[in-house]
Amino acid sequence: MEFRTTARHGYGVKFSPYFPHRLAISTSQHFGIAGCGTLFLVDFLPSGPQLLRTYDWNDGLFDVTWAENNENIAVTASGDGGIQIWDVAQQRGPIMDYKEHTQEVHSVDWSQTRSEHLVLSASWDKTIKLWDIFQGQRYSLATFCGHEQRVYSAIWSPHIPGCFASVSGDCTIRVWDTRKSYMAQLVIPALKSEVLSCDWCKYDQYLLITGSVDCGIRGWDLRKPRSPVFDLRGHNYAIRRLKCSPFQGNIIASASYDFTVR
Repeated sequence: MEFRTTARHGYGVKFSPYFPHRLAISTSQHFGIAGCGTLFLVDFLPSGPQLLRTYDWNDGLFDVTWAENNENIAVTASGDGGIQIWDVAQQRGPIMDYKEHTQEVHSVDWSQTRSEHLVLSASWDKTIKLWDIFQGQRYSLATFCGHEQRVYSAIWSPHIPGCFASVSGDCTIRVWDTRKSYMAQLVIPALKSEVLSCDWCKYDQYLLITGSVDCGIRGWDLRKPRSPVFDLRGHNYAIRRLKCSPFQGNIIASASYDFTVR
């Protein structure tokens, strides 16, 4: 089954945690270099994909995440340094726009374990910010600094409340605990290659998976992080994104700049 985001390049796609057939897709014009972005809401039905709604924004949209406690709320990351809150039950949006980052926001992620309204945003300004979407404030709760280059992704642990991992152009993986400090609790040098994506294994709280510019997909045991526990090869160009299966602990999906998914 196929759905084309006409005149837009896809950057992020997320299944709704409430409707198994529903996808939110974040897109941008001109490969994200210039132009605006569009959020697509699509139902993939047995009869084919059905476009429910589109929302335009004045800059590229590079990632999207769904709320874990409201079926109609989605959050996007944009090239203007902001994150947008959309109510997909409404025709217009966004309902809120938070802007603190000074460069493009590359990823957003909604917490699944702690307070269910906490969102992380990771930016090319080298910082990660923590937001309480329903608090009513228009500023972040905390800013996490330490990366020396742009931050490509920050992902909550599905196992440990308040814990998240981040990856960066400084060739490191960092693990943070929001309950203890604004400084990283663990820094892992990632073999001198920019790391573009990461995800947690859903079946092992100590296993973190990363995708790098050197085409490698690596698994890291946080108890002994001096070297990866595996290194998967096959892609010919950088790993753009990867995700661990929520159903099988040994399955990973990866998307690459070599135009393949594996």
